[in-house]
Amino acid sequence: MTIAVPVDLADAALAAEMGDDLAAVEAALQDTSFGGDEMFAEVSRHMVQAGGKRFRAMLVLLAARFGDCRDKRIVPAAVAIELTHLATLFHDDVMDEASIRRGHESANSRFGNSVAILAGDFLFARASRILSDLGPEAVRIQAETFGRLVDGQLLETVGVRPGEDPLDHYMHVITEKTGSLIATSGRFGAMFSGLPADTADLIADACLRIGVAWQLSDDVLDVASTSDESGKEQGTDLRQGVRTLPVFYALRDTSANPDAVRLRELLNQPDLADPEQHAEALDLLRRSPALDQARDTVRTWAREASDLLAQLPDVPARAAFESLCGFVNTRTA
Repeated sequence: MTIAVPVDLADAALAAEMGDDLAAVEAALQDTSFGGDEMFAEVSRHMVQAGGKRFRAMLVLLAARFGDCRDKRIVPAAVAIELTHLATLFHDDVMDEASIRRGHESANSRFGNSVAILAGDFLFARASRILSDLGPEAVRIQAETFGRLVDGQLLETVGVRPGEDPLDHYMHVITEKTGSLIATSGRFGAMFSGLPADTADLIADACLRIGVAWQLSDDVLDVASTSDESGKEQGTDLRQGVRTLPVFYALRDTSANPDAVRLRELLNQPDLADPEQHAEALDLLRRSPALDQARDTVRTWAREASDLLAQLPDVPARAAFESLCGFVNTRTA
């Protein structure tokens, strides 16, 4: 199976093992999500067959390479993590009123909000059932992670409270909503391969930082890349009035520079649906110091992850992890 995420598996044996295990995860994922009521099977099939990078499942498998990667609990743990992620996508699309997911019609658009919400709940239940066979510690960690996911979504929905720094709020949302499940991916791979608790903590911390860096790099790319480079429309978040890392830095700029003043004026509007204003804001943001500040922040999170990984044994899995950190840096250069 081809690994869809940009991880350099230079070691041939590691590449072969990872490909086999990811294929096993994919087969189990489809068997598990399609079971039960036919309606749930149809909705789940719609999401699962739309594909995806299986990034979190890959991290479970890669983290396990520092220990006994043949433990029979590792693939089910990866399946449970991916089912949890898919469930959050169902719920996110309902809340965001999204019409497209991974280039296909979203489940809520096709089946309605109520069915999409229940399908997400169904996948959460499936994930929990798998984890119940892996022991009470797995169930506890999953429950804590689920709580963090919900906390991040709630904070994003409620918005910035009076007196709260908007950038601090945004970073907390990303850490909870995105980083927490990616951290648990690394933790499950470590713990089920028999690694000691302190090593599992280290890998989880590194994965959390990789996840945050990846999300922040998406923020940069939404501004900096062309449509041909990213495969997405330029400045989508900007057009919709969604504030991301470069925008927060631009709004913090209190200089009297005419470009900075004009950019703040544009960014303080509810949205930038007007094509001329959107193009102007995008141009100003690309030329502003805010974009370089955002790039520096991405590099900081990726460097922190790399520093943690450097404490692990020098095996092919570590090189693969480090290549992922390097890619996060270069994709926003």
